Parts: sequence; C-alpha cells; structure tokens
Amino acid sequence: MLEGKAVIGETDMLQTMQDDALQLAAKTLDFFDVNEATDIARVIKQEFDKMYGGGWQCIVGTDFGSFVTHCYGSFIHFSIGSLAILLFRGSAAPAIDEFSGLEGVKA
Repeated sequence: MLEGKAVIGETDMLQTMQDDALQLAAKTLDFFDVNEATDIARVIKQEFDKMYGGGWQCIVGTDFGSFVTHCYGSFIHFSIGSLAILLFRGSAAPAIDEFSGLEGVKA
C-alpha cells in the first residue's frame, strides 16, 4: 500500500462519486502492490461498472500521458503517493450514417 493522502489533479465528478473513487483506490491498494498497476486498474474499473453502470475506463501508473473523451461528470485524475489514477466513463461517438460522405456516388 502507498502511504499518503490522495491529491486530486482534475475532476468534474460530484463529490460523492469522487469519494467513492478515492476510497476504492485506497482499499484496492491494500490488496495489491504498486507494481501491479493493471490489477489495480481492473478492480477499480470493474467496481465502478458495478456501482455506476458500464463504460468506465481506468489507467493506473507512475508515468503516463492521456487525451481522452469522457462523459460529463465522470472524470477524475488523482494521485496517491507516486501512483497516478485516471478514471473516466468513455463517451460514445455520435452514430455515423453509413452513407455520409457518399453524395453523388451511385450504387
């Protein structure tokens, strides 16, 4: 487990959801070593899917960059010690009309 308080970098989540994310991360870190980032991410993602419905994505590590599209109200990036956690619900792209961009093309 990492010692230290969680520090939130960016979020647009409601406070209750933020609290859930921070508590879940702390609880998960009690069971996994910091080097088991994939396992930590899996547990956090699966628990948020259960709590708030599907579509959650979780990235955990000590050095990563990101550029993501997310649903409003479902993004948090925080760190506990040297470990950073990015948790968000992915935003589905708008439906694409299969014939868009084919004006003037005859079938």
